[in-house]
Amino acid sequence: MLKKIYALLIFLSFVCTASSQEIKSPEQFLGYKLGDQFTPHYKIVEYFKYIAQASKNVKLQQYGTTNEGRPLLAMFIASDENIGRLEEIRANNLRLAGLEKVAYSTTNNKVRNAAIDSLFGAEYGTLLRTTTNAATLDNAPVICWLSYNVHGNEPASSETSMQTLFELVDPANKQTKTWLKNTVVVIDPCLNPDGRERYVNFYNSVRGATPDANPTSREHAEPWPGGRINHYYFDLNRDWAWQTQKETQARLALFNQWLPEVHVDYHEQGYNAPYYFAPAAEPFHKVITAWQREFQTIIGKNNAKYFDQNGWLYFTRQEFDLLYPSYGDTYPIYNGSIGMTYEQGGISAGLAVVTRSGDTLTLADRIAHHHSTSISTIEVVSANAKKLLDEFKKFYDNSINNPPGEYKTYIIKNNNQEKIDRLSELLRRNGIQYGSGLSQSVTGYNYFTGKTEQYDVKKGDLVVNAYQPKSVLLNVLLEPKTFIADSNTYDITAWSLPYVYGLETYGLKESIKSPERKITNVRLTPPPKFTEIPHFYAYVSAWQSVGDVKFLAALIKKGIKIRYSSRPFETGGKKFAAGSLLITRAGNDATDFDQEVTQTAERFNCPLTPLTSGFVEKGADLGSDVIRYMHAPKVMLVAGDGVSAEAMGEVWHFFEQQIGYPVSLVRYQDLSRTRLSDFDVAIFPDGNYEDFPSDKLQSWVHDGGRLIVMENAVAQLADKKGFALKKKEDKKDDKTDDKNKTVNIRLYEDRDKDALRSSVPGAIYKLNLDNTHPLGYGLPSYYYSLKLSDDIYDFFGDDGWNVGTVKKDGYVSGFVGQKSKDKIKDGLLLGVQSLGRGSVVYFVDDPLFRSFWENGKLLFSNAVFMVGQ
Repeated sequence: MLKKIYALLIFLSFVCTASSQEIKSPEQFLGYKLGDQFTPHYKIVEYFKYIAQASKNVKLQQYGTTNEGRPLLAMFIASDENIGRLEEIRANNLRLAGLEKVAYSTTNNKVRNAAIDSLFGAEYGTLLRTTTNAATLDNAPVICWLSYNVHGNEPASSETSMQTLFELVDPANKQTKTWLKNTVVVIDPCLNPDGRERYVNFYNSVRGATPDANPTSREHAEPWPGGRINHYYFDLNRDWAWQTQKETQARLALFNQWLPEVHVDYHEQGYNAPYYFAPAAEPFHKVITAWQREFQTIIGKNNAKYFDQNGWLYFTRQEFDLLYPSYGDTYPIYNGSIGMTYEQGGISAGLAVVTRSGDTLTLADRIAHHHSTSISTIEVVSANAKKLLDEFKKFYDNSINNPPGEYKTYIIKNNNQEKIDRLSELLRRNGIQYGSGLSQSVTGYNYFTGKTEQYDVKKGDLVVNAYQPKSVLLNVLLEPKTFIADSNTYDITAWSLPYVYGLETYGLKESIKSPERKITNVRLTPPPKFTEIPHFYAYVSAWQSVGDVKFLAALIKKGIKIRYSSRPFETGGKKFAAGSLLITRAGNDATDFDQEVTQTAERFNCPLTPLTSGFVEKGADLGSDVIRYMHAPKVMLVAGDGVSAEAMGEVWHFFEQQIGYPVSLVRYQDLSRTRLSDFDVAIFPDGNYEDFPSDKLQSWVHDGGRLIVMENAVAQLADKKGFALKKKEDKKDDKTDDKNKTVNIRLYEDRDKDALRSSVPGAIYKLNLDNTHPLGYGLPSYYYSLKLSDDIYDFFGDDGWNVGTVKKDGYVSGFVGQKSKDKIKDGLLLGVQSLGRGSVVYFVDDPLFRSFWENGKLLFSNAVFMVGQ
């Protein structure tokens, strides 16, 4: 009897052990096969949390939340041996990159420790301070990072993430166990949960009992704004380097704490396209190494092997290039990784769609293809682990000892403290070392004049030395002109940060190190504090940065009345430019007036100059009509069908997240029943508007409204009755005899090259700026604009103001086709027209492009707050 009981206990123990080792597949956990329906984001999160509890080989980390409160997750998967020493692995990986020295030369240990913790996390900082181990390649696993679903309406990859995770933790899968012996896999299941849920909710609300594969059915017609973008309608795959969005900031903080050797970004493209994987298309940036090119081919061949076995169509080396630095493939490449994009056909495909070839593409097909490349990538990474680590270390050794690019030191002139602080913050987020405190004479290339000049460096200037671990990324972001071997690129071709920020910069060919080096959380330089509550006649605040706009917005929200000077003036031995804000006691009779003003100024780091009298030394006194009262504008932003969602999102984000000023979003189709008199300013972003401008809108402008139009909205007003804007026509030679003209016979195979002659994929032009006009207040006599088209207009005569114009020598950087380059000269790009009692502001180019074009934010603010007051 005892033997039978003993045998039963052994059997039960075996059953329990076997049961504890069994991990549910996504199908078992969700109750349906992957591909049968779209999985809501919360269920994806639940599955990852379930695996975190069920498997001993994983660690789940929530690294942030979205604007709508959804969690952002990263799952780390490793072998039994490695899962318990992830922090050691991470620290060693950063040592391979030379980043154990990132504390920089400082005798202040508290500052040193805070610097490490700020950039790389407190856990790594603690580990670094308690160990003196040198970087080692022995027993070091390679790190492979898989990022899924950055575009919300490309949802197949988030479904794939669950299947890939299961394959890696399934105890019965011996193959993946072998790979994990020398590989740590990181899975981010969804980079854009808000966009994904927008798409999934739409699809589920319109689908029938069975999927309708007819591509004309409504389930394949996603409504505005679409799920591709995040809450503020930003494309998160263009934001890696700039980190303007909440999701990107959180993700890049984690990414830069690990710096994986391999990173894959999963996408979908139009459903008629076959699968795309590396190697990428030309152009490659010249800093990309031979090994990074070679391993893309190694990966591609391994992916192709499995696609060939299944008879799946695919392509490589077309369309998706490696130039623009803010993608999910290029940004990792410029940080030493093998960065790649994988694209599955599937946008708008729903659960099933009939393609142009007559085949039916299902969600299950799309998942299978993404899963194949996921597993294939991990396989080939594991097989090449040692080589990947060797080349990773070599990349950073070269960065530190032999940085790329012509310039070895960059001196960035501090003529605007807030811009310097904002640029410093961007550098810090990207792990780029910088410093200040240098005081000497140098000779270097002046970005703004294009000449080699001598400059006396001031202590407040930013000094960036290229001999550092992140020198490759530094070179890509700061080089004045990006070399483009093949001009047929997928995105913009110019982004040099000195032009983006409008900060005068010198490139030096010699290495100069500043005595003070820092990489800490940036704090704006605080204004002087008042030791006691003052009682002054008025306060003056400069108008030269976005910080000043935030200060203005905060004062308006507090109900404080504000004036501004329309001309320069001098008082108290100080000079004040046009646009300077004046907060007078007159009209602000609250007892706590001084306290409110000074505390608000301190909050937004805006230095105030107190005045004891309204009598000035030069210029107009404070009671003059030159000093104008600022009416707090009520702003309407047009949204909805026909509007570019991303362009509209830039404006929305600027008001809500950057300056904190209220804006009302109104659908264009609702304007006919909107009481326009409730608004002072109406903003029309890039878009295609029907019946524009309506009689109602024109009457509103004539009655005193301020109309701000941008990009294609400008084009739609050109040559319209009542508007002064005229398209600039190409001059024709009247003497040419048409009969004697030689016909240009084009070859069909040259059609792409011919199209490039009129292409402007994103180039920088220097504009002459009339900064005496309210649209130019606070800016120098020039402005750097990013052009995305060759649109240009004739100069205004007496009907308007030519605020921003371009001459024939205005081109600065980036690719411009010859036909377009011949056109973009001697014309208007920024203009203001009076119309009745109102005005129209014309932005031919986007001053808020992707929210990283810092140079244009004050310009746009002038249109909202200064013009027409």
